[in-house]
Amino acid sequence: MLVAAAVCPCPPLLVPEVAAGAAPELDSLRTACADAVGVLAAARPDRLVVVGPARRPGRGVFPPGAAGSFRGYGVEVDVTLGEPQGAEPAEERGAESSSGGDALLPAASVPLPPSLAVAAWLLRGWRAAPVEGLGVGEELEQQRCALAGRAVADAAPRVALLVMGDGSACRSVKAPGYLDERAGPFDAAVAEALAAADAAALEGLDPELAHALQAAGRAPWQVLAGAARGTAPTGELLYDAAPYGVGYFVATWT
Repeated sequence: MLVAAAVCPCPPLLVPEVAAGAAPELDSLRTACADAVGVLAAARPDRLVVVGPARRPGRGVFPPGAAGSFRGYGVEVDVTLGEPQGAEPAEERGAESSSGGDALLPAASVPLPPSLAVAAWLLRGWRAAPVEGLGVGEELEQQRCALAGRAVADAAPRVALLVMGDGSACRSVKAPGYLDERAGPFDAAVAEALAAADAAALEGLDPELAHALQAAGRAPWQVLAGAARGTAPTGELLYDAAPYGVGYFVATWT
C-alpha cells in the first residue's frame, strides 16, 4: 500500500559537481528535494521505490545497491541506489510477469538511467528502508503506467515512492524545445494535480501532448497515479518553477 510519495525533477544539474559554477542557481530546488525525501523517511516505509523515465536499456527493475554514474558528464561522481540487500532479486518475485509489461522487467545488469542516478544522489545516506528503482519508457501507455503503479503499491504493506520527472521543456525561447504556448497551461495543470494529490488528473494527462512538449515526467507521474488508487493522500507543492525553460516540480503526497 502506498503510504507516501515525493515528486522531484531529474536534471543532472541537481548534482553540484555537474552544474559546476551554475550550482547555486538550483540551491532552492535542492532544498525542496531534500525536504521531500525527508517526508518519505518520516513515513517509515517498508520499501522505497524510485520511478523515473528511461530509455533502453535502462528500463525495468533495479535492485537495492544498483550503481550509476555521472562520469558521462565529465565528473567523477558515482552513486548507488541505497545499499545492497540480502532480499530475493526482482527476477524471483515474478516482476516480469506483472501486467505492467516490459516496464517491470529486471534491469540489474545495466547502469542506472540518468533519472534514477539523480534519485540515487538525492537519497545518499538513506537508511530508512530498502530501495528499488523502476525505469519506465517515456512512451508507456496510460493504462500500463497505472497497472505498473498498482503492482508497485501492492508489493509491500508500506510502500513509498520517489517519482522523478520533468515537466515541459518548452517554457521559453531558450528552452531545449523552444517556446510552445501549450507548455505553460500543461505545467500549470500538473502543478495543480500534484498540489491537490489528484491522481485522476495525473492519470488523464495526454501522452501525445506531453511528448510534443518533451515532458519526461508524464509516465512516472501516471505510475504514481496508479499506485495512489484507493488512497486519499494530502498533497503539498514545494517547488514550481522553470529556471531553464523546463518545468520543475517538487511535491509530497502523504
